[in-house]
Amino acid sequence: NDLSRNRAYQTTGCSLHDDLCPRSGDYRFIRTDICDPQAVKRLFREARPDVVINTSALSVPDYCETHHAEADAVNITAVEHLAECCKAEGSRFIHLSTDFVFSGHTDRLYTEEDVPAPVNYYGYTKLEGERRIAAICRDYAIARVVVVYGAALPGQHGNVLQLVANRLRNNEAVRVVSDQQRTPTFVGDISQGVERLANHPQSGIYHLCGSECLTIADIAYRVADILQLDASLIHPVTTEEMQEKTPRPRFSGLSIEKARRELAYRPHTLDEGIRVMFGI
Repeated sequence: NDLSRNRAYQTTGCSLHDDLCPRSGDYRFIRTDICDPQAVKRLFREARPDVVINTSALSVPDYCETHHAEADAVNITAVEHLAECCKAEGSRFIHLSTDFVFSGHTDRLYTEEDVPAPVNYYGYTKLEGERRIAAICRDYAIARVVVVYGAALPGQHGNVLQLVANRLRNNEAVRVVSDQQRTPTFVGDISQGVERLANHPQSGIYHLCGSECLTIADIAYRVADILQLDASLIHPVTTEEMQEKTPRPRFSGLSIEKARRELAYRPHTLDEGIRVMFGI
């Protein structure tokens, strides 16, 4: 179909797990292990997609740091197989990546032209996945997102904003990092950006995130303020005090100027996104 004119998409969803949200919309679900190349080929033969959107990843940095083979299988090898199938079938490949491809050794927003230099194994695998796509595909878009938040579907793990809200509602203290800066992304904005990328004629990398660069502690205080919860339970700590096992970039805010210019991408503010997330 010409996706630029026909917005009545026929959608096929797939996952290694059972359908998380049955009867939630007009789509077909096919249980698939993307680490199985033959299963992926069968999926392509059945779905015959014009556009493939890959949201799968092994995305917990601490886990990736100690499970290299598993991280490679999901974040590199499976991505390479998807890219090869997209090339063979003439499908546009849209792949979600991460700010963690960058080192964080800067004080300005990263653009798509900046040179990646990941500081942990998760970031390395995501960067390598990006490189495989660019080497294989003729028609692709890589969408880097940052600290994604929104209402979780049943069976999904939450996000840092949900964690903060849950702790504060239970009158529990929460420790949050005060010296790592990010550009948090409302999940609905990713949907907006990805749809525009599906209809966009260019290939390349696009940053799809929020426009505000904040520390994780700043984000937690915004949640407390908007939900009118006890902010005194929030305890900002430094990276050293947090004693995280895996290194993380200190600054990984992404510039969205390219997406604004080419896609007319207009994300929610953090306050707006929090209000939508919590139904306020």
